[in-house]
Amino acid sequence: MSLMGKIAVVTGAARGIGQAVATMLARDGADVVVADIEASRCEETVNLIRQAGRKAMALGVNVGEWEQVKGMVDQIVQEWGRVDILVNNAGITRDGLLMRMKEEDWQAVLQVNLTGTFFCSKAVLPTMSKQRSGRIVNIASIVGAIGNVGQANYAASKAAVIGLTKTVAREYAGRNVTVNAVAPGFIDTAMTQQLSPEIKEALLNQIPCKRLGQASDVAEAVCFLSSDKAGYITGHVLHVNGGMHMA
Repeated sequence: MSLMGKIAVVTGAARGIGQAVATMLARDGADVVVADIEASRCEETVNLIRQAGRKAMALGVNVGEWEQVKGMVDQIVQEWGRVDILVNNAGITRDGLLMRMKEEDWQAVLQVNLTGTFFCSKAVLPTMSKQRSGRIVNIASIVGAIGNVGQANYAASKAAVIGLTKTVAREYAGRNVTVNAVAPGFIDTAMTQQLSPEIKEALLNQIPCKRLGQASDVAEAVCFLSSDKAGYITGHVLHVNGGMHMA
């Protein structure tokens, strides 16, 4: 239980990768704040954490709104006393070819994926800095490194998250706060399960491991970067993609 006594915050934790991260952090001993756009969506994740014997708190937050993010962190510090781990997982897609992409779809994706990561990091850093300890793990994406047709907004947001990760890592390393990113490849989630067999086969042919990743593959990487075992790693992008992109 390498995270025993730690307080973790996971955004977008109601399902998918976020849920896997939250429950694995609990498995490793952390008490977890389950944050999502609506607190009511977090019930399943909260129950899984409590079944693991850890405390859980469900909070509704729009990460793209500063006052909501600040209010969330203030509540956590008031009730639980500290924040040791932040996992910036909340994200959305609004796919479309660039020439057809609406401005509001561009802005919405950047606001949640990039500005949300900025807001959440900014909100927890005063506490982590005062503690002189902390772990921030940002969920980036393979498309932030290689691009993807129809995802100019999403790829741009994730590439920017990588740049943000490295900059904040440099700024706070002296405070014993590490900041890293995990960049998943194509993961077996509700979104990829909707792909046609033909598209899925074409996708698998691009992956040396010949399988889609599991949410647990990403969660294990996050747990490692959140632990003391990764204390000398900061500003790093850990690619979890079955060999599809080798950085």
